[in-house]
Amino acid sequence: MGQAAWKGFALSLFDYKTAKFVVAKSKKVGLLYRVLQLTILLYLLIWVFLIKKSYQDIDTSLQSAVVTKVKGVAYTNTTMLGERLWDVADFVIPSQGENVFFVVTNLIVTPNQRQGICAEREGIPDGECSEDTDCHAGESVVAGHGLKTGRCLRAGNSTRGTCEIFAWCPVETKSMPTDPLLKDAEGFTIFIKNFIRFPKFNFSKANVLETNNKNFLKTCHFSPKNLYCPIFRLGSIVRWAGADFQDIALKGGVIGIHIEWDCDLDKAASECDPHYYFNRLDNRHTKSISSGYNFRFARYYRDSNGVEFRDLMKAYGIRFDVIVNGKAGKFNIIPTVINIGSGLALMGAGAFFCDLVLIYLIRKSEFYRDKKFERVRGQEEEANVELEANQIEEELPEDKPREGVQQDEQLQELAQSGRKQNDSCQLFEPARSGLLEKAMVNVKQPQILQTVKTEDAVRALGREQIQR
Repeated sequence: MGQAAWKGFALSLFDYKTAKFVVAKSKKVGLLYRVLQLTILLYLLIWVFLIKKSYQDIDTSLQSAVVTKVKGVAYTNTTMLGERLWDVADFVIPSQGENVFFVVTNLIVTPNQRQGICAEREGIPDGECSEDTDCHAGESVVAGHGLKTGRCLRAGNSTRGTCEIFAWCPVETKSMPTDPLLKDAEGFTIFIKNFIRFPKFNFSKANVLETNNKNFLKTCHFSPKNLYCPIFRLGSIVRWAGADFQDIALKGGVIGIHIEWDCDLDKAASECDPHYYFNRLDNRHTKSISSGYNFRFARYYRDSNGVEFRDLMKAYGIRFDVIVNGKAGKFNIIPTVINIGSGLALMGAGAFFCDLVLIYLIRKSEFYRDKKFERVRGQEEEANVELEANQIEEELPEDKPREGVQQDEQLQELAQSGRKQNDSCQLFEPARSGLLEKAMVNVKQPQILQTVKTEDAVRALGREQIQR
């Protein structure tokens, strides 16, 4: 790259580009620009302000507390347990309901277990054996019920058996009822009380109707038209979650109770209502050994001799997870100004896109490009060009133009005298034309020199006058 090129590049760094407004009479580009403007305007009004409410300050740091209670009784009569009445102390775990609580719907009971020595249950791989060396004393049975004693117990002439263990005997039974034990659980009621607070706006509310009627909670039931009665029927919750009660009661499952608070604090506080959604959280479509929900617990007793024994219970049922979410919004000038500024920036982006279409994509793009971009020299450069033109004009000789003017005056006098003398017109005509051409050449020579030297200055001055 030569020195002149480097100099031109360095000087171009100090060029400044400013906007120039050009009214382009193009219907296609004009229509495109109006469509973009209308689209951006509708986006701002409908989506940003009406739907998303971006003119508000948002608080998502919801503070929530949940209190739950279950009420109901069930009666069973089985060969293992006999006649029995179940109430909330028997089938609700934990007894003080919080965000998560469990309702027992089915039960496998292994009664009267005592610590002692017995055979491991069949079907446990680590508990199977063919000789005593397969049962290492002191080792626990993986996925089993106790510690190995070192003996292999075989029934009759069988070559395979199970290890002898020290455990709560007899070990848990493997049988499972075909019908849920607590069929009446479908009619149980659940009380879910929820308190919420948005700390940014110091706003608090609960999902219970504020009333002095003491019988309100005893007589009301939740419905889409009665959002402030938090008494739910267990069977209704399961149905709203899209599950069948008898199916989920047999092997258990997990139900999500979602409470959504979406509060517009620009309106009255009474319009901030809770919205409830119910869904089944465990994978109900997977038929595997791990499907459902269950856990074990025991109730301990002592006999007359002071020896401890227990009843082991494997409980199947429905686990309820109460999930509370929400947000609150209130008008604030800062997000409003930010979103309006973003909209104006989008308007500018639309204009930029239309400029690209105008000067690069349409058929007359070169014409519009020449009209939009114009190179303007500075005042110092303009003065230098004008000074050079004046110097060239001063250096031109003055006698040649004057001589040409005198010759032209003589020719005019000859022409006038030639009109008076018709006979001599033909003699003067060639001489006049020759002298006239010679005089015009003498006059035009300094004018051509001046025009060539001052061409750039005249063009620049002409553009400046047009712009003014």
